[in-house]
Amino acid sequence: MKYLLPALLISLSSATIAQENNTIVESKAAPKNIIMIIGDGMGPAYTTAYRYYNDDPTTEAVEQTIFDKYLTGLSSTYPAADNGKVIGTVTDSAAAATALSTGFKTYNGAIGVDINKKPLQTVLEWAKLQGKNTGVVVTSQINHATPAAYLAHNESRQNYNDIADSYIDDGIKADLYLGGGWKYFIREDRDLVSEFKKAGFHYIDDYSGLTDLPKNKPVLGLFGNSGLPWALDDTNKYRLSAMTKAAVHHLSDYKNKDNGFFMLIEASQIDWAGHGNDIAGAMAETDDLAKTLEYLEHFVEHHPDTLVIVTADHSTGGFTVAANGIYEWHPEILRTMKHSVNYIAKKLAKESITNESASNLFSFTLTKDEVNLLLESKNNPEKQKSKGLYQDKRSSSAEKALLITVKNIIDLRSNSGWTSGGHTAIDVPVYAFGKGSELFKGHQDNTDIAKKIFTLFGQ
Repeated sequence: MKYLLPALLISLSSATIAQENNTIVESKAAPKNIIMIIGDGMGPAYTTAYRYYNDDPTTEAVEQTIFDKYLTGLSSTYPAADNGKVIGTVTDSAAAATALSTGFKTYNGAIGVDINKKPLQTVLEWAKLQGKNTGVVVTSQINHATPAAYLAHNESRQNYNDIADSYIDDGIKADLYLGGGWKYFIREDRDLVSEFKKAGFHYIDDYSGLTDLPKNKPVLGLFGNSGLPWALDDTNKYRLSAMTKAAVHHLSDYKNKDNGFFMLIEASQIDWAGHGNDIAGAMAETDDLAKTLEYLEHFVEHHPDTLVIVTADHSTGGFTVAANGIYEWHPEILRTMKHSVNYIAKKLAKESITNESASNLFSFTLTKDEVNLLLESKNNPEKQKSKGLYQDKRSSSAEKALLITVKNIIDLRSNSGWTSGGHTAIDVPVYAFGKGSELFKGHQDNTDIAKKIFTLFGQ
């Protein structure tokens, strides 16, 4: 397969890239390992909110988070021009991930292909050609838009089965895959899990298997039908952190360990929470990512030849920290929540709603008015307009109406605001630490991130 390669000087000043390349050559600063992390949908409002969510309320100061510690700049996210128009164009995850993985702008929905649908080489593919171990760790299905843009080439992100098939048919490109996807990899027409096993992969379908991965085999781990359960509902709410720790240990000790590794990590469901205007879910997913970064910080301290880059593909939901003209935001109720809004709505739809039962589900005491709102939604669901891109279509009308009311109660209690159920065009933060992290300072385009990775890997 012929690939188009990124022109490293496009979108970068020649002086800057020359200076960066000289720095790399003179100081031999190119890292052995690169870990690329995408907080899907994680615009700056999310990491700002996380600072207050994570704050110790017993102290006067607002404590710094792992994100604050390593902020290096911002990135623009727009996709390829639509009829010559760039300003005002909002990216989807596929186009953004393709920009981050290849250094090329493309159209929304594209997976590892350019605007003419020709395949583009990705940084993961290049790393594999350099003899490095490669891996992908996500909380979505492993054939979702972001991981697919590093592993596959397809004209549409919606071709989930074709993308999954390509992980075998186009050659196995990673030594480790962790995430969800049973419905795409174990189908009536094809059992890809069996094919991976025949190719020598060790397969696990439970988090407990992460603690005992064989050093001499590649790994496929699938832990959900499509995406993983919400962090608030999962058996391990820090499942991204757990998967990352297992993956880093495995890739560090696998067959090409002397050459280093490249790994993609995605906190996929920050975006899903944003689409659903679910601040409780968003904070729990961001917390899982923060714990992942804290582990990687420790890893880099002991493996200083490692570079970690963190960014978002776009921001989702138009989330605002404080709304309705009220100059307050109250994360304290979010810290106590033990269930996702989806779980709460499902339970309320099936069981009798009392102040005690509902308050137990929310993990904070509801007012009489809030309980009445829940009862009204359950008894008269037609009055509550349903919305939310990630709502189960099989849900009853009562459950759909309750889901909206549950989120409204949490928004009013925390004073959270939303302007959209989709993506927005704002710039997103970039964080970096480890060897070579200085290259990611300042403002850059999302394509620049891929170009710099290619440069660090010697292209």
